[in-house]
Amino acid sequence: MTAEIITIGDEILIGQIIDTNSAFISKEFNKIGVSIFQITSVQDDKDHILKSLKEAEDNADIIIITGGLGPTKDDITKRTICEYFGDTLVEDKAVLENVEHLFSKYIKTPISEINRHQALVPSKAKVLMNKYGTAPGMWMEKSDKVFVSLPGVPYEMKVLISDEVLPALREKFHFPFIKHKTLLTFGLGESAIATRIEDFEDNLPDFIKLAYLPSLGRVRLRLSAKAMDKSLVEAEMEKQVNHLVKLVEDIFIGFEEDATIEKLIGNRLTEIGKTLSIAESCTGGRIAQSFTANAGASKYFKGSLVSYATESKVNVLGINEDVINSYSVVSKEVAESMAKNVRELFNSDYGLSTTGNAGPTKGDSDAEVGTVCISIATENEVLSKVFNFGNHREKVIMKATNKAFELLLKEISKK
Repeated sequence: MTAEIITIGDEILIGQIIDTNSAFISKEFNKIGVSIFQITSVQDDKDHILKSLKEAEDNADIIIITGGLGPTKDDITKRTICEYFGDTLVEDKAVLENVEHLFSKYIKTPISEINRHQALVPSKAKVLMNKYGTAPGMWMEKSDKVFVSLPGVPYEMKVLISDEVLPALREKFHFPFIKHKTLLTFGLGESAIATRIEDFEDNLPDFIKLAYLPSLGRVRLRLSAKAMDKSLVEAEMEKQVNHLVKLVEDIFIGFEEDATIEKLIGNRLTEIGKTLSIAESCTGGRIAQSFTANAGASKYFKGSLVSYATESKVNVLGINEDVINSYSVVSKEVAESMAKNVRELFNSDYGLSTTGNAGPTKGDSDAEVGTVCISIATENEVLSKVFNFGNHREKVIMKATNKAFELLLKEISKK
Protein backbone atom coordinates (compact mmCIF):
# COMPACT_ATOMS: atom_id res chain seq x y z
CA MET A 1 0.00 0.00 0.00
CA THR A 2 1.50 3.32 -1.09
CA ALA A 3 0.62 6.98 -0.64
CA GLU A 4 1.66 10.23 -2.22
CA ILE A 5 1.61 13.61 -0.52
CA ILE A 6 0.95 16.80 -2.48
CA THR A 7 1.57 20.11 -0.72
CA ILE A 8 0.07 23.17 -2.36
CA GLY A 9 1.39 26.67 -1.83
CA ASP A 10 3.86 29.13 -3.34
CA GLU A 11 5.08 29.87 0.20
CA ILE A 12 6.70 26.41 0.35
CA LEU A 13 8.37 26.73 -3.03
CA ILE A 14 9.95 30.11 -2.26
CA GLY A 15 11.22 28.91 1.11
CA GLN A 16 8.97 31.17 3.17
CA ILE A 17 7.78 28.23 5.26
CA ILE A 18 9.11 24.72 5.86
CA ASP A 19 6.94 21.76 4.90
CA THR A 20 6.52 20.05 8.27
CA ASN A 21 3.15 18.57 7.24
CA SER A 22 4.70 15.94 4.98
CA ALA A 23 7.05 14.78 7.72
CA PHE A 24 4.15 14.31 10.13
CA ILE A 25 1.96 12.50 7.59
CA SER A 26 4.82 10.25 6.53
CA LYS A 27 5.52 9.26 10.11
CA GLU A 28 1.87 8.52 10.90
CA PHE A 29 1.37 6.53 7.69
CA ASN A 30 4.49 4.53 8.32
CA LYS A 31 3.03 3.43 11.64
CA ILE A 32 0.14 1.71 9.86
CA GLY A 33 2.27 0.14 7.13
CA VAL A 34 1.67 2.65 4.32
CA SER A 35 4.80 3.55 2.34
CA ILE A 36 5.18 7.06 0.97
CA PHE A 37 5.95 6.78 -2.75
CA GLN A 38 6.59 10.47 -3.33
CA ILE A 39 6.18 13.96 -1.85
CA THR A 40 5.41 16.75 -4.31
CA SER A 41 5.16 20.49 -3.70
CA VAL A 42 3.22 22.48 -6.29
CA GLN A 43 2.26 26.08 -6.99
CA ASP A 44 -1.18 27.57 -6.43
CA ASP A 45 -1.80 26.94 -10.11
CA LYS A 46 -4.68 24.95 -11.62
CA ASP A 47 -2.69 23.21 -14.35
CA HIS A 48 0.12 22.30 -11.97
CA ILE A 49 -2.32 20.87 -9.43
CA LEU A 50 -4.23 18.89 -12.10
CA LYS A 51 -0.97 17.42 -13.45
CA SER A 52 0.14 16.42 -9.95
CA LEU A 53 -3.20 14.78 -9.15
CA LYS A 54 -3.02 12.68 -12.32
CA GLU A 55 0.56 11.60 -11.65
CA ALA A 56 -0.25 10.79 -8.02
CA GLU A 57 -3.25 8.68 -9.06
CA ASP A 58 -0.94 6.66 -11.32
CA ASN A 59 1.66 6.29 -8.55
CA ALA A 60 -0.22 5.53 -5.34
CA ASP A 61 -3.31 4.10 -3.65
CA ILE A 62 -3.80 7.05 -1.30
CA ILE A 63 -3.27 10.69 -2.23
CA ILE A 64 -3.05 13.26 0.56
CA ILE A 65 -3.30 16.93 -0.41
CA THR A 66 -2.50 19.71 2.06
CA GLY A 67 -2.89 23.46 1.66
CA GLY A 68 -4.70 25.80 -0.68
CA LEU A 69 -8.02 25.69 1.18
CA GLY A 70 -8.21 29.27 2.42
CA PRO A 71 -11.09 31.63 1.64
CA THR A 72 -9.11 33.98 -0.62
CA LYS A 73 -9.07 34.01 -4.40
CA ASP A 74 -5.55 32.62 -4.69
CA ASP A 75 -6.62 29.40 -2.92
CA ILE A 76 -7.96 27.43 -5.86
CA THR A 77 -7.64 23.85 -4.61
CA LYS A 78 -11.34 23.10 -4.14
CA ARG A 79 -12.30 24.38 -7.60
CA THR A 80 -9.43 22.44 -9.18
CA ILE A 81 -10.40 19.24 -7.35
CA CYS A 82 -13.96 19.69 -8.63
CA GLU A 83 -12.61 19.94 -12.18
CA TYR A 84 -10.49 16.82 -11.70
CA PHE A 85 -13.46 14.81 -10.42
CA GLY A 86 -16.01 16.34 -12.78
CA ASP A 87 -17.88 17.73 -9.79
CA THR A 88 -19.42 20.97 -8.54
CA LEU A 89 -19.22 22.88 -5.26
CA VAL A 90 -22.23 22.80 -2.94
CA GLU A 91 -22.82 24.39 0.45
CA ASP A 92 -22.49 22.04 3.39
CA LYS A 93 -24.71 23.21 6.24
CA ALA A 94 -22.67 21.51 8.96
CA VAL A 95 -19.48 23.21 7.75
CA LEU A 96 -21.24 26.57 7.60
CA GLU A 97 -22.47 26.13 11.17
CA ASN A 98 -18.90 25.31 12.24
CA VAL A 99 -17.55 28.44 10.52
CA GLU A 100 -20.22 30.61 12.17
CA HIS A 101 -19.51 29.01 15.56
CA LEU A 102 -15.76 29.68 15.29
CA PHE A 103 -16.35 33.31 14.34
CA SER A 104 -18.86 33.93 17.10
CA LYS A 105 -16.64 32.40 19.78
CA TYR A 106 -13.06 33.19 18.80
CA ILE A 107 -12.90 35.87 16.09
CA LYS A 108 -13.71 39.53 16.75
CA THR A 109 -14.18 40.61 13.14
CA PRO A 110 -17.60 39.99 11.56
CA ILE A 111 -18.00 36.93 9.36
CA SER A 112 -17.87 37.84 5.68
CA GLU A 113 -19.23 36.21 2.55
CA ILE A 114 -15.71 35.06 1.71
CA ASN A 115 -15.53 33.22 5.04
CA ARG A 116 -18.92 31.60 4.36
CA HIS A 117 -17.47 30.24 1.12
CA GLN A 118 -15.43 27.84 3.26
CA ALA A 119 -18.66 25.83 3.51
CA LEU A 120 -18.54 25.11 -0.24
CA VAL A 121 -17.31 21.57 -0.86
CA PRO A 122 -17.39 19.14 -3.80
CA SER A 123 -20.77 17.38 -3.88
CA LYS A 124 -19.10 13.93 -4.08
CA ALA A 125 -16.83 14.56 -1.09
CA LYS A 126 -17.22 13.18 2.38
CA VAL A 127 -16.61 16.12 4.71
CA LEU A 128 -14.03 15.76 7.51
CA MET A 129 -15.06 18.37 10.07
CA ASN A 130 -12.28 20.71 11.14
CA LYS A 131 -12.99 21.72 14.75
CA TYR A 132 -10.05 24.10 14.91
CA GLY A 133 -10.41 26.00 11.63
CA THR A 134 -12.84 27.04 8.94
CA ALA A 135 -11.47 24.87 6.10
CA PRO A 136 -12.89 21.33 6.23
CA GLY A 137 -11.07 18.20 5.15
CA MET A 138 -12.51 16.36 2.15
CA TRP A 139 -12.42 12.61 1.34
CA MET A 140 -13.02 11.51 -2.27
CA GLU A 141 -12.62 8.23 -4.12
CA LYS A 142 -11.90 7.45 -7.74
CA SER A 143 -11.08 4.07 -9.34
CA ASP A 144 -10.37 2.49 -5.93
CA LYS A 145 -7.99 5.34 -5.11
CA VAL A 146 -8.53 7.57 -2.07
CA PHE A 147 -7.97 11.32 -2.29
CA VAL A 148 -7.96 13.37 0.91
CA SER A 149 -7.65 17.17 0.87
CA LEU A 150 -6.66 18.78 4.16
CA PRO A 151 -5.99 22.34 5.39
CA GLY A 152 -2.34 23.35 5.42
CA VAL A 153 -2.33 24.75 8.97
CA PRO A 154 -0.25 22.10 10.81
CA TYR A 155 -2.30 21.77 14.01
CA GLU A 156 -5.54 21.55 12.02
CA MET A 157 -4.08 18.96 9.66
CA LYS A 158 -2.66 16.83 12.47
CA VAL A 159 -5.99 16.49 14.27
CA LEU A 160 -7.78 15.55 11.04
CA ILE A 161 -5.15 12.92 10.23
CA SER A 162 -5.35 11.39 13.70
CA ASP A 163 -9.10 11.61 14.31
CA GLU A 164 -10.55 11.22 10.83
CA VAL A 165 -8.18 10.03 8.13
CA LEU A 166 -6.33 7.18 9.86
CA PRO A 167 -9.49 5.56 11.32
CA ALA A 168 -11.18 5.74 7.90
CA LEU A 169 -8.17 4.23 6.16
CA ARG A 170 -8.02 1.36 8.65
CA GLU A 171 -11.69 0.67 8.01
CA LYS A 172 -11.28 0.65 4.23
CA PHE A 173 -7.95 -1.20 3.87
CA HIS A 174 -6.24 -4.17 5.52
CA PHE A 175 -2.77 -3.06 6.58
CA PRO A 176 0.23 -5.14 7.71
CA PHE A 177 1.36 -4.87 11.30
CA ILE A 178 4.38 -2.61 11.68
CA LYS A 179 6.54 -1.96 14.73
CA HIS A 180 9.50 0.33 15.33
CA LYS A 181 11.94 0.42 18.20
CA THR A 182 14.61 3.11 18.26
CA LEU A 183 17.66 2.91 20.50
CA LEU A 184 19.26 6.21 21.55
CA THR A 185 23.05 6.09 21.70
CA PHE A 186 25.59 8.77 22.61
CA GLY A 187 29.36 8.99 22.42
CA LEU A 188 30.20 6.77 19.43
CA GLY A 189 29.99 7.55 15.71
CA GLU A 190 27.89 5.78 13.09
CA SER A 191 30.75 3.94 11.39
CA ALA A 192 32.16 2.64 14.68
CA ILE A 193 28.73 1.37 15.71
CA ALA A 194 28.19 -0.23 12.30
CA THR A 195 31.47 -2.14 12.61
CA ARG A 196 30.54 -3.33 16.09
CA ILE A 197 27.11 -4.67 15.12
CA GLU A 198 27.86 -5.83 11.57
CA ASP A 199 27.18 -9.52 12.29
CA PHE A 200 23.93 -8.66 14.08
CA GLU A 201 22.70 -6.66 11.09
CA ASP A 202 23.66 -9.36 8.59
CA ASN A 203 21.64 -11.96 10.48
CA LEU A 204 18.38 -10.03 10.94
CA PRO A 205 15.21 -11.73 9.63
CA ASP A 206 14.03 -10.50 6.23
CA PHE A 207 11.06 -8.64 7.71
CA ILE A 208 13.21 -6.60 10.12
CA LYS A 209 15.40 -3.74 8.93
CA LEU A 210 18.00 -1.66 10.76
CA ALA A 211 18.49 2.04 10.04
CA TYR A 212 21.22 4.37 11.32
CA LEU A 213 20.06 7.91 12.13
CA PRO A 214 23.13 10.01 13.08
CA SER A 215 22.75 13.55 14.43
CA LEU A 216 25.87 15.39 15.64
CA GLY A 217 27.01 13.47 18.68
CA ARG A 218 24.16 11.00 18.89
CA VAL A 219 23.11 8.03 16.76
CA ARG A 220 19.64 6.50 16.75
CA LEU A 221 19.40 2.84 15.78
CA ARG A 222 15.92 2.06 14.47
CA LEU A 223 14.68 -1.48 14.10
CA SER A 224 11.58 -1.75 11.90
CA ALA A 225 9.51 -4.89 11.50
CA LYS A 226 6.64 -5.30 9.04
CA ALA A 227 4.49 -8.39 8.48
CA MET A 228 0.87 -9.50 8.47
CA ASP A 229 1.39 -11.70 11.56
CA LYS A 230 1.34 -9.40 14.61
CA SER A 231 2.49 -12.06 17.08
CA LEU A 232 5.49 -12.93 14.90
CA VAL A 233 6.51 -9.28 14.64
CA GLU A 234 6.26 -8.62 18.36
CA ALA A 235 8.09 -11.78 19.44
CA GLU A 236 10.96 -11.38 16.97
CA MET A 237 11.32 -7.65 17.62
CA GLU A 238 11.65 -8.22 21.36
CA LYS A 239 14.34 -10.81 20.71
CA GLN A 240 16.34 -8.62 18.33
CA VAL A 241 16.01 -5.48 20.46
CA ASN A 242 17.36 -7.32 23.51
CA HIS A 243 20.26 -8.62 21.44
CA LEU A 244 21.10 -5.17 20.06
CA VAL A 245 20.95 -3.50 23.48
CA LYS A 246 23.58 -5.91 24.78
CA LEU A 247 25.88 -5.04 21.86
CA VAL A 248 25.70 -1.27 22.51
CA GLU A 249 25.08 -1.31 26.25
CA ASP A 250 27.92 1.11 27.04
CA ILE A 251 26.48 3.85 24.78
CA PHE A 252 22.76 3.05 25.07
CA ILE A 253 20.70 5.54 27.11
CA GLY A 254 17.10 4.59 26.34
CA PHE A 255 14.40 4.14 23.71
CA GLU A 256 13.18 7.08 21.65
CA GLU A 257 9.62 5.74 21.81
CA ASP A 258 9.76 6.12 25.60
CA ALA A 259 11.34 9.57 25.82
CA THR A 260 13.96 11.94 24.42
CA ILE A 261 17.21 12.29 26.34
CA GLU A 262 15.96 15.61 27.78
CA LYS A 263 12.85 13.83 29.06
CA LEU A 264 14.93 10.95 30.43
CA ILE A 265 17.04 13.47 32.34
CA GLY A 266 13.91 15.17 33.65
CA ASN A 267 12.42 11.85 34.72
CA ARG A 268 15.62 10.89 36.50
CA LEU A 269 15.92 14.23 38.31
CA THR A 270 12.29 13.93 39.44
CA GLU A 271 12.89 10.36 40.58
CA ILE A 272 15.87 11.31 42.79
CA GLY A 273 14.30 14.60 43.90
CA LYS A 274 17.04 16.85 42.50
CA THR A 275 17.01 20.13 40.57
CA LEU A 276 19.00 21.69 37.76
CA SER A 277 20.04 25.16 36.60
CA ILE A 278 22.03 26.09 33.51
CA ALA A 279 24.48 28.78 32.38
CA GLU A 280 24.95 28.76 28.62
CA SER A 281 27.31 30.73 26.43
CA CYS A 282 28.08 29.10 23.05
CA THR A 283 24.87 27.01 23.06
CA GLY A 284 22.78 30.15 23.40
CA GLY A 285 19.87 28.74 25.39
CA ARG A 286 19.29 25.60 23.34
CA ILE A 287 19.80 23.29 26.29
CA ALA A 288 17.33 25.19 28.45
CA GLN A 289 14.78 25.34 25.65
CA SER A 290 14.95 21.57 25.23
CA PHE A 291 14.03 21.09 28.87
CA THR A 292 11.25 23.67 29.01
CA ALA A 293 9.64 22.16 25.90
CA ASN A 294 8.52 19.30 28.18
CA ALA A 295 5.45 19.79 30.33
CA GLY A 296 6.21 19.63 34.05
CA ALA A 297 9.84 20.76 33.69
CA SER A 298 9.39 23.20 36.57
CA LYS A 299 9.57 20.23 38.96
CA TYR A 300 13.29 19.88 38.33
CA PHE A 301 14.43 22.84 36.21
CA LYS A 302 15.09 25.98 38.29
CA GLY A 303 16.18 28.35 35.51
CA SER A 304 18.97 29.44 33.21
CA LEU A 305 21.19 32.31 32.11
CA VAL A 306 22.51 32.89 28.61
CA SER A 307 25.69 34.70 29.60
CA TYR A 308 26.88 35.09 26.03
CA ALA A 309 29.15 38.14 26.22
CA THR A 310 32.13 38.23 28.56
CA GLU A 311 30.70 41.17 30.53
CA SER A 312 27.52 39.22 31.29
CA LYS A 313 29.61 36.40 32.71
CA VAL A 314 31.25 38.92 35.02
CA ASN A 315 28.38 41.30 35.82
CA VAL A 316 25.44 38.88 35.92
CA LEU A 317 26.91 35.47 36.66
CA GLY A 318 29.66 36.80 38.92
CA ILE A 319 32.67 35.14 37.26
CA ASN A 320 35.95 36.50 38.64
CA GLU A 321 37.70 38.63 35.99
CA ASP A 322 41.05 37.28 37.14
CA VAL A 323 39.94 33.74 36.15
CA ILE A 324 38.92 34.97 32.70
CA ASN A 325 42.13 36.93 32.22
CA SER A 326 44.29 34.04 33.38
CA TYR A 327 42.65 31.19 31.49
CA SER A 328 40.51 32.79 28.72
CA VAL A 329 36.75 32.98 28.57
CA VAL A 330 36.75 29.60 26.78
CA SER A 331 38.38 27.38 29.37
CA LYS A 332 37.44 24.65 31.80
CA GLU A 333 38.20 27.04 34.66
CA VAL A 334 35.56 29.52 33.46
CA ALA A 335 33.12 26.69 32.68
CA GLU A 336 33.55 25.40 36.23
CA SER A 337 32.95 28.86 37.71
CA MET A 338 29.84 29.23 35.55
CA ALA A 339 28.45 25.88 36.70
CA LYS A 340 29.17 26.59 40.38
CA ASN A 341 27.79 30.13 40.28
CA VAL A 342 24.59 29.28 38.44
CA ARG A 343 23.98 26.44 40.86
CA GLU A 344 24.31 28.85 43.79
CA LEU A 345 22.29 31.57 42.06
CA PHE A 346 19.28 29.31 41.54
CA ASN A 347 19.88 27.16 44.63
CA SER A 348 19.77 23.97 42.59
CA ASP A 349 21.38 20.59 43.15
CA TYR A 350 23.14 20.55 39.78
CA GLY A 351 24.64 23.39 37.76
CA LEU A 352 25.43 22.83 34.08
CA SER A 353 27.49 25.22 31.93
CA THR A 354 28.81 25.58 28.39
CA THR A 355 31.36 28.03 27.05
CA GLY A 356 33.06 27.75 23.69
CA ASN A 357 34.13 29.11 20.35
CA ALA A 358 31.48 28.16 17.76
CA GLY A 359 33.09 30.34 15.10
CA PRO A 360 33.59 31.49 12.47
CA THR A 361 35.90 33.91 14.38
CA LYS A 362 37.54 33.46 17.76
CA GLY A 363 35.66 36.28 19.50
CA ASP A 364 36.80 37.07 23.05
CA SER A 365 39.04 34.02 23.32
CA ASP A 366 42.21 32.69 21.71
CA ALA A 367 40.84 29.13 21.87
CA GLU A 368 40.59 27.39 18.51
CA VAL A 369 37.25 27.51 16.72
CA GLY A 370 35.26 24.43 17.73
CA THR A 371 36.60 24.37 21.30
CA VAL A 372 33.82 23.82 23.85
CA CYS A 373 34.09 23.45 27.62
CA ILE A 374 31.24 21.78 29.52
CA SER A 375 31.01 21.64 33.29
CA ILE A 376 28.64 20.11 35.84
CA ALA A 377 28.71 21.28 39.45
CA THR A 378 27.23 19.48 42.44
CA GLU A 379 27.41 20.25 46.14
CA ASN A 380 30.63 18.26 46.51
CA GLU A 381 32.45 18.29 43.18
CA VAL A 382 32.78 19.81 39.72
CA LEU A 383 33.16 17.77 36.53
CA SER A 384 34.57 19.50 33.45
CA LYS A 385 35.46 18.38 29.93
CA VAL A 386 37.04 20.12 26.95
CA PHE A 387 36.16 19.15 23.38
CA ASN A 388 36.77 20.27 19.82
CA PHE A 389 33.68 19.85 17.65
CA GLY A 390 35.04 21.08 14.31
CA ASN A 391 34.76 24.33 12.40
CA HIS A 392 31.10 24.63 11.37
CA ARG A 393 29.12 26.90 13.69
CA GLU A 394 25.81 25.00 13.72
CA LYS A 395 27.62 21.68 14.01
CA VAL A 396 29.62 22.91 17.01
CA ILE A 397 26.50 24.21 18.79
CA MET A 398 24.49 21.04 18.26
CA LYS A 399 27.37 18.74 19.20
CA ALA A 400 27.93 20.76 22.36
CA THR A 401 24.23 20.57 23.23
CA ASN A 402 24.11 16.81 22.72
CA LYS A 403 27.34 16.24 24.64
CA ALA A 404 26.00 18.28 27.56
CA PHE A 405 22.91 16.05 27.67
CA GLU A 406 25.10 12.94 27.56
CA LEU A 407 27.38 14.07 30.40
CA LEU A 408 24.48 15.24 32.54
CA LEU A 409 22.57 11.97 32.16
CA LYS A 410 25.66 9.98 33.13
CA GLU A 411 26.24 12.21 36.17
CA ILE A 412 22.71 12.02 37.56
CA SER A 413 22.56 8.28 36.87
CA LYS A 414 25.27 7.75 39.48
CA LYS A 415 22.76 8.51 42.22
